[in-house]
Amino acid sequence: MSPASIEWRHSPGLVPYEEALSFMEERVTGIIDGSMRECIWLLEHPPLYTAGTSARDDDLLDPRFPVHQAGRGGEYTYHGPGQRIVYIMLNLARRGRDIRAFVQALEGWVIATLKAEYGIEATIREGRVGVWVPRGNGRDDKIAAIGIRIRRWVSFHGLSLNVSPDLGHYAGIVPCGIREHGVTSLAALGQDSDMARLDRALQEHCPFVAR
Repeated sequence: MSPASIEWRHSPGLVPYEEALSFMEERVTGIIDGSMRECIWLLEHPPLYTAGTSARDDDLLDPRFPVHQAGRGGEYTYHGPGQRIVYIMLNLARRGRDIRAFVQALEGWVIATLKAEYGIEATIREGRVGVWVPRGNGRDDKIAAIGIRIRRWVSFHGLSLNVSPDLGHYAGIVPCGIREHGVTSLAALGQDSDMARLDRALQEHCPFVAR
């Protein structure tokens, strides 16, 4: 696939969640019928919680923000200002029809970006989807969450990477149903929290375009 085959969208400000869902539904339909290009969309949301298809009621501790049924895989997560949302609408029929490999590619994308741009040694953990930063004594902090949905081999939803969100907002949920570990961000790790810098790095290290 050539870089020109994928549309990269950058939205300033805070995009309402319902607006993002509507856009993704329309774009996925267009990719399926061949009338629209694939798309990677970089944006931020106002503070909210989303519930994936595996979300458990007792993991919603304090619904201080709106709660949305996302329709993606996974459990509860938080979205808000200072978090880079990456919605990924790609035709997996052109990419091997392997959902596991696709999720691994998303994880690898984040890991490669964090290493190359910030020198952060992030990793994955067996049985825990997402990207983690080891903190010592067996503790990991999650820096990026992943939740996707597939329709007729076209992906949507995607990943969220913590740049400088209010990490206290995670207290309203059990993030991704995991109580034993925490969450972190670029800012919490003492890194530059410039969103434009991250966006450039994500595009540079994207595994879904030819080089």
